Amino acid sequence: MTKEKNKFERIAFVASDVPEAIEARKALIKRYGKTDPADADAIVALGGDGLMLQTLHRFINDKIPTYGMNRGSVGFLMNDYSEDDLRERLAAAEISRIHPLSMIATDSAGKAHKSLAINEVSLFRQRYQAAKLQVAIDGKVRLEELICDGILVATPAGSTAYNLSVHGPILPIKAALLAVTPISPFRPRRWRGALVSNKAHIAVTVLEAEKRPVSAAADHFETRNVVKVEIEQARAIELYMMFDRNHGLEERLLAEQFSY
Repeated sequence: MTKEKNKFERIAFVASDVPEAIEARKALIKRYGKTDPADADAIVALGGDGLMLQTLHRFINDKIPTYGMNRGSVGFLMNDYSEDDLRERLAAAEISRIHPLSMIATDSAGKAHKSLAINEVSLFRQRYQAAKLQVAIDGKVRLEELICDGILVATPAGSTAYNLSVHGPILPIKAALLAVTPISPFRPRRWRGALVSNKAHIAVTVLEAEKRPVSAAADHFETRNVVKVEIEQARAIELYMMFDRNHGLEERLLAEQFSY
């Protein structure tokens, strides 16, 4: 990635559909100009974490660094909003390099659906009955039967999102690990998940799929009635997220572990 040390003269602005984000985009374009994302040195995303993820997905193969400014609610992946000194902030920003997850979800008709996830891949029960899942790591079955509401595989970048809400571990951004976390496990009740290598191939097979249908989601891309989901890190794809100095993703993940 060669754009770390330039002056970020060409900035593209994208915004969510909330009024605060739309007005911020207008103000920033007036001040810094308008550039098409394909020609930009950096993309500035104005909104919340959802908009940041959408922007990263939209330009996932373009290797353009993305800098978020919070015009949404939580904003864990965003920087504070300010119209001042934007080019200087971009030039001084820390860059976190992350790899998404690749999901191949095979449905009951035998069709394979491929998607990428920056935060996590999740499987959920579709009806009132709990899901029955079998979990294999690198071709070896590690859990013969998990009865649960679902299961997810989270990246370090996504470990403070849904993964943390279902009591999964927070992973340092540079950790070569993925979190495999159950959602409301019933049997085995005491299984709290596992940490696996980020080079691992994870396969989740749906047992009794007709009786207990399951959906799978890679971030916000959902596939219904899956019978098997295969997950691994997409190591050939590298994304670049920019954060103000001393407020980078590594610091945020560390600070989150000491918050209460």
